[in-house]
Amino acid sequence: MTIPTTTARSAKAQATLALLWERIRRQGDMPGFTKAINAILASMRGEDERDFSMTQTVLSDPVLTQKVLRLANSSMYAAFGQHVNTISKAVLVLGTESIGHLALGLKLIEELGRSTPDTEIAHIEMEKAVLAGMVAQQLASGAQVRNPEEAVVCSILHSLGRMMITFYMPERWTLIQAGAAGGDDTAAAHDVLGLHLEELGRATAAHWGLPGNLVAGMRRVEPGERGEGFAHDDWLAALGTMSTRAADALWADDAAGADKVAELAEQFAPMLGISPAGILASIDKARSAAAADLSIAPLSRPAEKRARLAAATRDRIAGNKILMGGVADMRDADLNATAGQMMSLALETMHEGLSFSRSFAFVRNRREGRYAARLALGQHAKALQPSLVFDDTYEANVFHAALVSDRVIFIENAHDAKFTAKLPGWWKGTLSEARCFIVIPLCAHGQPAGFIYGDWDDTYPQVILSQTEFALLNELRALVVRTIERRHQMDAIATRA
Repeated sequence: MTIPTTTARSAKAQATLALLWERIRRQGDMPGFTKAINAILASMRGEDERDFSMTQTVLSDPVLTQKVLRLANSSMYAAFGQHVNTISKAVLVLGTESIGHLALGLKLIEELGRSTPDTEIAHIEMEKAVLAGMVAQQLASGAQVRNPEEAVVCSILHSLGRMMITFYMPERWTLIQAGAAGGDDTAAAHDVLGLHLEELGRATAAHWGLPGNLVAGMRRVEPGERGEGFAHDDWLAALGTMSTRAADALWADDAAGADKVAELAEQFAPMLGISPAGILASIDKARSAAAADLSIAPLSRPAEKRARLAAATRDRIAGNKILMGGVADMRDADLNATAGQMMSLALETMHEGLSFSRSFAFVRNRREGRYAARLALGQHAKALQPSLVFDDTYEANVFHAALVSDRVIFIENAHDAKFTAKLPGWWKGTLSEARCFIVIPLCAHGQPAGFIYGDWDDTYPQVILSQTEFALLNELRALVVRTIERRHQMDAIATRA
């Protein structure tokens, strides 16, 4: 059922909106919200370049600044020797579209959350809206539509009415749920508020002055409505409707929800111009992202996440003690140990301290012009060792990038589609079971002498290395490098003699 926009609102509807505007003003009217949204959209389309820049918009929001810099310095973008410490450079590295998606999601969700009580009901509606945006982003990207950012925003905005009521008028939401008695809350919302939740969301968007095409895309569309004159705004509305319903079905992560998603894919495929299989594939990608990013949705397994986090914390504390003990042992052995012995000590310390699935120490042979694994630890590592050989001629991949930049590089998701092109063939043919890995270069007198590699497979919880761990790793490699440089100096003296 498509709900028409009411031109002449009832007295109850007008009273509801008046109370909503008053509570928004009292609790916080999200300063700069509308202006920032319009500026972001304009920048993503290259409009008004003289008077607006994405850099200025991002810098106006400290939270957004932090998120953009974190993304720009993530493993996907920072693996090639660049450290992004300014928003201007981040815009060049990421592009305005990636930053725009990040900015729009932040403004539409976090600004609401910042102005309201952190109730579980409000949090649920917020996360469902975020999930709808994830579904829309995957679908729009797969369909290669123009202005895919509109699809994301419209899908998030489809839940705006529900978010506004749960955030600002929770007592009315309780009445709506009581009237719905577990069923469709459309009629109950109209009885309590004097207008439908969709109307309330569109009224809010118009009140904020959001672009007309976004407001037009917020209407609910039923399958089979596509006919003559079906325009881009209609497509956005259809996508937003399906994404919102899919998010609601995905939320509980049960068989009934999966059946509903399959039904939605069949119903909306003709209208969206995407095959049912394509819709389901996109929704599956969104579901995987949501399982990692959302915090209270059943599909994100919050209890399991907490248990894994507690176990990982205990492991990290124990692992750091191993790393610190290894540093102490290597300091004691520094003057008497050979470079090979120090590399062996470092590899064993890192393998145990960071719980690597496999780890290898690679050494450069300048005469032969290649790197080869000399030491191996972990399951099946010895069997793989003979295959771990590659040419030392520079190639644009993550290993040569680490060696040239002399920086420790941590790859959080080695299977990201945008990153796989930067992985060399020898790695793909031998070590591709790794979910994430770290490269620790060993450069003596400015020249690469080798590196230590360690990885984690899918059996290990999500890996996030702390600054403490990075500092200990750098100290371990400095001790190895010092031994290598001392050996080079002794070799040079012997040659001159």
